[in-house]
Amino acid sequence: MTGSGTTLDDYTDRYAQRMRGMTASEIRALFAVTSRPEVVSLAGGAPYVSALPLDAVGDMLSRIAVDHGAVSLQYGIGQGTLELRERICEVMALSGITGEVGASPEDVVVTVGGQQALDLIARLFIDPGDVVLAEGPTYVGALGVLQAAQAEVVHVAMDDDGLIPEALEAAIKDVAASGRRAKFLYTIPTYQNPAGVTLSEERRERVLDICERAGLLVVEDDPYGQLGFEGDAPAPLRARRRDGVFYLSTFSKTFAPGFRVGWILAPHAVREKLVIASEAQILCPSAFAQAAVSTYLSSMPWREQLKVYREIYRERRDAMLEALEDMMPEGTTWTRPGGGLFVWATLPAGLDAKAMLPRALTARVAYVPGIGFYANGDGTANLRLNFSFAAPDRIREGIRRLAGVVEQELSLRSVFGEFRPIETREAVASLLDVAEAGPTVPGADRG
Repeated sequence: MTGSGTTLDDYTDRYAQRMRGMTASEIRALFAVTSRPEVVSLAGGAPYVSALPLDAVGDMLSRIAVDHGAVSLQYGIGQGTLELRERICEVMALSGITGEVGASPEDVVVTVGGQQALDLIARLFIDPGDVVLAEGPTYVGALGVLQAAQAEVVHVAMDDDGLIPEALEAAIKDVAASGRRAKFLYTIPTYQNPAGVTLSEERRERVLDICERAGLLVVEDDPYGQLGFEGDAPAPLRARRRDGVFYLSTFSKTFAPGFRVGWILAPHAVREKLVIASEAQILCPSAFAQAAVSTYLSSMPWREQLKVYREIYRERRDAMLEALEDMMPEGTTWTRPGGGLFVWATLPAGLDAKAMLPRALTARVAYVPGIGFYANGDGTANLRLNFSFAAPDRIREGIRRLAGVVEQELSLRSVFGEFRPIETREAVASLLDVAEAGPTVPGADRG
């Protein structure tokens, strides 16, 4: 402690070195405004849980507490209940990850959402300074985990068909040329977050072959694979190879995130170490949450619920793509996801999504600047747009507001040149300061 009382944080000199790489994500900084009813939020990643049969779910939870409370409200085992692990294997089988490719309840570890699954992998394999390969852009939550582990993230380029195999080979060679070796490839091959793209069938085999030749582990994150709108997605990487592939998923997108239940399917030799690491973190996952998910999967029509989610998200994706096509200024481009929750947009040349954010928030529309999905400062011209939560009419209104902001930004830039990006927290604070003031973009008060 400094003792002077002049710093904002008197504990600065006591923090561990790993805290230096930990910063609040762009998404967290937006939470203060995205829940405001006047703001059209295209910034989050929340599923539309109102589509669940909430009365039936409520009755189910009540029965668990009344009939099985002595067990479901008690401590449990670190690996997770056998019943849930068996149900998880049934869920994975829908995607082709079956017993024939080594999927067994014995090798499933239940986690507190997909985020803890990522953290456990990092704890097992990363030492400070180790290199991890990841798509560019990649999931912001993964960047937080890897930064906390003091890893160096090297991005691998993508296109509309997902991760580019030649770029992966080049990244592996570049890391080796520096005298180091990448620990693993972290990838979201299906309906990627944030880009929305899917790794093609042909590329999946090539990526696995490249990693196998290089002795590179693969961490496959698959939260969205069962949320496709245009037929079945290609089989997961883990359905093709069992050795050297860690499969991570969650019920947050296919059931409800409030239960915080995810899992890892790990090579058998690693399973026990994952359990030990998890017990050191949380002792055991919630017995009640596991009972809720197990009961949902065994007693409710969850496959039909997946179809409901798909249809809702398809309609909302279509509304967003149509609005982007109709309203965005020339020079703006975007991906066209076949599933998942996100569209990745690129602004006209010369615009900066983070610098533009304060004006967007003042116009009552929110998005996530693309820079938050890179470890190296790339993504300044990009933004992530979510279509799962807002209704189609709100999505269209949000895109209308966003298009107005982009048009205004182009006009301002033509007169004044480029703008300095400010921190998302500053942008949020500026909106809260003017919350009672009128919008500055014409028409932003409509809808």
